[in-house]
Amino acid sequence: MNRLNTELRRLYLVSHAEGTDASVALSPLVSQEGQVRALVLGLARPADWSALSAVWQGVQADLELPAPAIAVAGADGLQLWFSLSQPVAVEQAQTFLQGLRLRYLGHIAPARIDAKPRASATAADQLLHARVVPASLEGTDNWSAFVSSDLAAVFAEEPWLDLPPGPDAQAELLSRLASIAPADFELALAQLGPIAPTDTPLPSLPAAGPTAPQGAAPGDALHPRRFLMAVMNDPGVALALRIEAAKALLPYADT
Repeated sequence: MNRLNTELRRLYLVSHAEGTDASVALSPLVSQEGQVRALVLGLARPADWSALSAVWQGVQADLELPAPAIAVAGADGLQLWFSLSQPVAVEQAQTFLQGLRLRYLGHIAPARIDAKPRASATAADQLLHARVVPASLEGTDNWSAFVSSDLAAVFAEEPWLDLPPGPDAQAELLSRLASIAPADFELALAQLGPIAPTDTPLPSLPAAGPTAPQGAAPGDALHPRRFLMAVMNDPGVALALRIEAAKALLPYADT
């Protein structure tokens, strides 16, 4: 086994039981139980690194996770490859990837974003995953490859290599990466968890005996503006309600 294969196995590949029927063998990224270690988030048409870099930076700064690998993948654009130290179900993988999409790429048209693994649209029992990188790109003379963060931006118009990437150079890039530990992945899932819709109404004030948010002065609950300010600044209030309070205060911004 060469160094590149060793790094791919360390980060992304799953083990298949010996004697698996080759005719029904799954992707090397998907176990026989339908679990994965590789989570891939791609952006194409165009392969805009200025947008995708927000995810790459955010998972490190906000979620304190290891940096994912960056790949150029032809028609699939730019990709971020996240590595898990332990395989998870596809549903968990999708929850993580969709959480990242909503947090960092909410302004991007969903049609430009690809999150894998995912269920096939035509066969409910079939899983789709990214093609292992590096590889030749079907129907072309080009290649997918892992690239460094300082070079990712130059591939916006042509997200591929014209020549096969050197396996030693690819292995060197991967050798600097670490897998996400199970506890850190669970914590990230919690941080990326579902947020209540932003149109959730603020709770109405009771007719008598209102309870003011934490930190509100006596009588503030009876004054709408002060009540909204207290809601917005109270860390114990749900984030969605704090956002709504901030919106409701906009008309008072200049008063």
